[in-house]
Amino acid sequence: MLSLHESRRPGWRRQFVDRMRVLRISDARTAVLKRWLALAWRWRLRTGAALGVAGAFLYFGVPVVLGPVVPVDAVVRADFVQSVVASGHVEAEYRSNVGSQITGVVKDIPVAEGQTVKAGDVLIVLDDREVRAAVGQAEGIVAQAEARLRQLREITLPSAEEMLKQAKATLTNAEQTYERAAKLAMDGFATKVALGDAQKSLDIARAQVRSAELQVFSTRSGGSDYVTAETLHNQARASLAAAQSRLSYTIITAPRDGVLISRDVERGNIVQPSNVLMRLSPGGATLLVVQIDEKNLGLIAIDQAALASSDAFPKDTFAARVVYINPGIDLQRASVEVKLLASSPPTYLRQDMTVSVDIEVARRPAALVVPAASITGSATANPTVLKATGGRAVRQPVKVGLSSAGKAEIVDGLKVGDLVLSGPVGVKDGARIRPQSKPVRSP
Repeated sequence: MLSLHESRRPGWRRQFVDRMRVLRISDARTAVLKRWLALAWRWRLRTGAALGVAGAFLYFGVPVVLGPVVPVDAVVRADFVQSVVASGHVEAEYRSNVGSQITGVVKDIPVAEGQTVKAGDVLIVLDDREVRAAVGQAEGIVAQAEARLRQLREITLPSAEEMLKQAKATLTNAEQTYERAAKLAMDGFATKVALGDAQKSLDIARAQVRSAELQVFSTRSGGSDYVTAETLHNQARASLAAAQSRLSYTIITAPRDGVLISRDVERGNIVQPSNVLMRLSPGGATLLVVQIDEKNLGLIAIDQAALASSDAFPKDTFAARVVYINPGIDLQRASVEVKLLASSPPTYLRQDMTVSVDIEVARRPAALVVPAASITGSATANPTVLKATGGRAVRQPVKVGLSSAGKAEIVDGLKVGDLVLSGPVGVKDGARIRPQSKPVRSP
């Protein structure tokens, strides 16, 4: 029997003995267990050291003997699609910049940004008081020019024609008087003075006829006075047309049906012909404008199919096709602009919305596919992979076909089921390895 003092001593051996008593184990068996526990307690350091040595051997020795555990991928056969991914924005087939053709002050803006408008709808109204005054002044000048033409036709020309008739009558009388005077002078009944007076009257009458003829000619259509008056009338009408045109410019209207996608003007602003006041997106085709890296230019062609999605709705994709490739290269970004037509764009698509496109540039049915990271020197003439064979990593030359989205097509050098090391794992050719397969997703 243990004393009360011994029963209170802490220790796991005492607790174990107490538990044995509870379980009513015999004293002989308890003694055996005590001796065994005492022996284990004396040899605890040596046992720990032995276990440590065994663990170190398993941790360091096994990789040395059997090789490290390396991830491998199985060569699979699947349909392989090579694509070019790019991002850009949504654009209408064309846009209209709305501006003013004259300098003026904005009086009213009866439309709002995002509003749908029809061709001819009023977008901006400018202050027109000064222009209306110019129109009134031009109309007065036109009225004066028209009055001058009417005066020539209705007064000056008839008066000149009457004067011509009178001059011709006077000339006829002068000719008759001269003939009588000349006959009397030949017969000796008239003096030379009378003949001279008759000659003078005849000359004056002829001069009056010529003057009247010139007056009639200049006032008729095609004459100098008429042409001058007609020219002034035409100039006045042109000035009136210019003033009326400027007046029409004070009302800025929509050139076609569409949606106002931006507005950069407010009431009271002073606008000039160089300012873009609004941008109108006419209804029609929806284009996706993206920038393709210059190195992928040789892969892109007209009519290639693509899948597009907006950043706002990434799970919703829609079809598009390449319709335009810019012939020039952006020197700053080393990229080329490509436009794709969305034949059936979703209703949520908006102008300038950011989109991503996946352009299919090539397709290989039932191709051998491996991760592109498994290939060493894929850009050289002699690409290779490390293949897991018989517990060793063996360098295997391969022929690479298409490459896209982290996958590559193997044309020659491997077969279905071969295991290739996944990327750079620091293993040399011929080294022992313990391959560890991981699931492979089909492209």
